[in-house]
Amino acid sequence: MPQRTSGKVVAIHHVQLAMPEGGEAEARRFYAGLLAIPEVAKPPNLAARGGCWFEEAGLRIHIGIEKDFLPARKAHPAFMVDELFVLIARLQAAGFDVVEDEPLAGFVRRYVSDPFGNRIELMQPIG
Repeated sequence: MPQRTSGKVVAIHHVQLAMPEGGEAEARRFYAGLLAIPEVAKPPNLAARGGCWFEEAGLRIHIGIEKDFLPARKAHPAFMVDELFVLIARLQAAGFDVVEDEPLAGFVRRYVSDPFGNRIELMQPIG
């Protein structure tokens, strides 16, 4: 295959997750409140669609309305966390189940489902 000098993917701009209509308050409680990712205003031309955007320092999570919503139970984003066990305690105190999975070299990781059932991986580097 010839060497390419352009036209390659270089970064992820944002992750889009779905929720049912009317879930904005729950999304805010989970993503802004528990995960501590600040909400930002959606552009006016997109705000009418509903949903919420959460962004900070290059981390962009957009939660959009999906009419025939089904949660993503396998496909998921993986978020790097600075104090995993502090976050786990906060999530559990709020009533969320946090699940341990197979080890991954170099990381401590857990899974949680957002209020809509979307799978979220939480990772902290070891060391």
